[in-house]
Amino acid sequence: MSGLTAGEIKAANVRFHDEAAADYDSKWGISYGERGRRQVVGKLAKALGEEPRPLERGLEVGAGTGYFGLNLVRAGLLRELVASDVSQGMLDALDDSAQQLGIEVETARCEATALPFEDDSFDLVFGHAVLHHLPDLEGSFAEFRRVLRPGGVVAFCGEPSFHGDRLAALPKRAALAVAPLWRRLIGAGRRSYSGGDGELHDHGVLEQVVDVHAFTPADLGRAAGSADLEAVRVKGEELAASWFGWANRSLESTALPEDVPHLWHQYAYRGYVALQAVDRAVLEPRLPPAIFYNLLVSARAPA
Repeated sequence: MSGLTAGEIKAANVRFHDEAAADYDSKWGISYGERGRRQVVGKLAKALGEEPRPLERGLEVGAGTGYFGLNLVRAGLLRELVASDVSQGMLDALDDSAQQLGIEVETARCEATALPFEDDSFDLVFGHAVLHHLPDLEGSFAEFRRVLRPGGVVAFCGEPSFHGDRLAALPKRAALAVAPLWRRLIGAGRRSYSGGDGELHDHGVLEQVVDVHAFTPADLGRAAGSADLEAVRVKGEELAASWFGWANRSLESTALPEDVPHLWHQYAYRGYVALQAVDRAVLEPRLPPAIFYNLLVSARAPA
C-alpha cells in the first residue's frame, strides 16, 4: 500500500474504524471493570517505569471506544478526560460507554497533527495502539509537546514493533490457513465486508492501509526526541501472549461475531492472560524490547 497520500491514509482510517466501532469492545475483550482498570494501569506503569500518580487533565489521542482513558478515570488517575479520534463512529461508541459509566468526557474529531487545543492544556497526552496509524509521526509528537503543560507526560502503549510484527505474522498466517476448519468446528458463518464505492472495501485490505508504521525502539525514541521531550523511555511488552492472541483474533476475524461461542472467548481471554504473566515474569526482564510485539514509549516536557 505504499505511495498513498496522508489524505488517503486518513480516509482509510476513518472508514476502517467506523466499520469496526460497533463490535470493537467485544472483539478485543475490552472491560471497564476491575480487569480493565488493572490492565490499563499496569500498562501505563510499565511505560512510565513507575506507578502513575493522579493527574488533573489528560488527552487521549486516537481514543477509539475509550478503553484506556475511561479506565484511567475509573481508576482515579485522571480527573478530566478529553478524547480525540478521526473516526466519529469510535467517538460515538466512546460517548455511549461514558454515559453508561457516568463519566463526563469531552470529545474532538481531529487529526493528531492538528489538535484543536491551546498550548499547555494537558498534564498527560496518551494513547493505546494509535501511533502506528499516524502518517506524520514527528508532526504528531510536535503537537503532543505543544499541548503539554511544563513537566507534563507523554505515554503511548501497545505500538507494534518492527521485528515483533514480523514474528506475529507467523501465527496470523497459520490461523487464516485453518480458519475454514475452525469455523466448521464451532459452527460459525463466514464474515465478509463490503463497501459502497468498491474501493478498499475489504476490511483486511483496509487494515493493511491504516497500519502505517511498525517501530524499532530507536524509531520511537527519535520521534519523541524530535519534539524536545526529555527522559524518553521505550520498553517491550508481550511475546508469547501476542502469538496466542493474534492467532485467535485472526480466526475470529473470519467468523460472524454472533456465531463465536462464549466458551471460545473465555478460552482466548484466559490463555492470553496466563501468557501475559509468563511474558512479564520471564521474558520482558530478559529479552531486548525490539523482539516483543508491543512497544511502550514515555517522555516528559521540560519543567
